[in-house]
Amino acid sequence: MSIRLDGVGLTHANGYQALQQIDLTITRGERVAIIGPSGAGKTSLLRLLGTGLMPSAGQLRILDEQPASLGRGALRRLRARIGLIHQSPPLPPRQRVVTAVLAGRLGQWSLLRALVSLCYPLDAAGARAALEPLDLEDKLFARCDQLSGGQLQRVGIARVLYQQADLLLADEPVSAMDPVLAEHTLGLLSRVAGQRGLTLVASLHAVDLALRHFPRVIGLRDGQVLFDLPAAEVGQRHLAQLYSNDSLAEHAAPLPATEPLPAERMPRRCT
Repeated sequence: MSIRLDGVGLTHANGYQALQQIDLTITRGERVAIIGPSGAGKTSLLRLLGTGLMPSAGQLRILDEQPASLGRGALRRLRARIGLIHQSPPLPPRQRVVTAVLAGRLGQWSLLRALVSLCYPLDAAGARAALEPLDLEDKLFARCDQLSGGQLQRVGIARVLYQQADLLLADEPVSAMDPVLAEHTLGLLSRVAGQRGLTLVASLHAVDLALRHFPRVIGLRDGQVLFDLPAAEVGQRHLAQLYSNDSLAEHAAPLPATEPLPAERMPRRCT
């Protein structure tokens, strides 16, 4: 078992109740998409799973550990096993891409090696290998402030791939990418998770991407699980209920049939 929540609630310091009575089990190797309107609690849930927040109620188990009961050292070791892909990766503007990718293993390295790597990249070949399937190997020594939003998101993904975590969490990982890159990138994450037997949990606004790339879909609204279904069973009725008072055209409309993408727009690699 990778994740288990029993009656989990989360109330922020300002009194806002972001999550309430969440019961959820995700087994090792599952690929799960979390969808829902803005403010539904998707990011709060992922922050809980990443141990950045602790539950206000209920019990949370991650990778067979209870984060709330761990000491500082044990919690740090648990976090080193969790890869978190941010919507806006926290990358220092002047940092080189190679350094940003290698930072994925800082939690696994000794303090000395981590400090040396920040000054002199110790595994440039490993960073290049993580960037290559994302078509960013030519940006290895570029500064982060020279990259577009979509490129920064892919650097953040490369960092987590280099980390070789046991649990992958992704918060809107392709929001800044065009449709072709978004499709390619989610396909890559799904393949890596499948090949390595990893658990992948991602929050997505694009319902069509969630249904295509994730066998299981969880609908979250007002901090509660509205449905938890195989992707093939999620219908327009579920989406209408999930996004009531929202624009279904933006979230839930199926993609029209299209001709194959022109070769020049396809990513150079799809593996």
